[in-house]
Amino acid sequence: MKNLVKALKRCAVAGAAALAVVSLQPVSNAQAAPAPVVGGTRAAQGEFPFMVRLSMGCGGSLLTQQIVLTAAHCVSGSGNNTSITATAGVVDLQNTSGRVQVRSTKVLQAPGYNGTGKDWALIKLASPITTQATLKIATTTQYNTGTFTVAGWGSASEGGAQQRYLLKATVPFVSDATCRSYSGYSGLVASEEICAGFTAGGVDTCQGDSGGPMFRRDAAGAWIQVGIVSWGIGCARPNAPGVYSEVSTFASAITAAAATL
Repeated sequence: MKNLVKALKRCAVAGAAALAVVSLQPVSNAQAAPAPVVGGTRAAQGEFPFMVRLSMGCGGSLLTQQIVLTAAHCVSGSGNNTSITATAGVVDLQNTSGRVQVRSTKVLQAPGYNGTGKDWALIKLASPITTQATLKIATTTQYNTGTFTVAGWGSASEGGAQQRYLLKATVPFVSDATCRSYSGYSGLVASEEICAGFTAGGVDTCQGDSGGPMFRRDAAGAWIQVGIVSWGIGCARPNAPGVYSEVSTFASAITAAAATL
């Protein structure tokens, strides 16, 4: 039951768009990620130009103009894959003005991914999205504390519908020790995952937000990605933070893998 709840927390349910505190992983996956915006507000057009919506019901970010970084649990494996459509350039998914949609050509799921940790994947697009900015990834733990921004089109409440508009929210860092002390979080892989959320709940990622970025400003004031929406217990519940893949841990592997696509 715990894994099922986690899966529902971050994965998208068909026909629903979640930005809440549940996992962003597909419901078929055993482990799910938190959706970014239960308790969130609508993002402005162009505010986060690196955000991508994926047709399987997950989020992602533009690592390069032709490669999307998302969660491993959002894809079924590695290899040629033309079944995924990436949507970028708009906060309103129904707005055709400025919207860019590109099909996938290849998918690379994190080597060794088995449902616990290593929750990252890359999707190569058929053509580059040249009109949108990319999001650099953290290569050290320097930015793995403080307050983070999350965003997505996932559920805005646990079990709710997926959203038409991109929502955003801010969540504070939660230490590994504190995160592990909560019910259902003893399996946290501290070396590969990072927690964020409020003790009282109310703000979180949710179903449909899986694979989306958790990011903050770096020393130069630029956005930098520190996490990937992975899983959580429900959405925005008290004492149940969102869990994100720790990007800095996998930065070298992600960069090397991207070079092979």
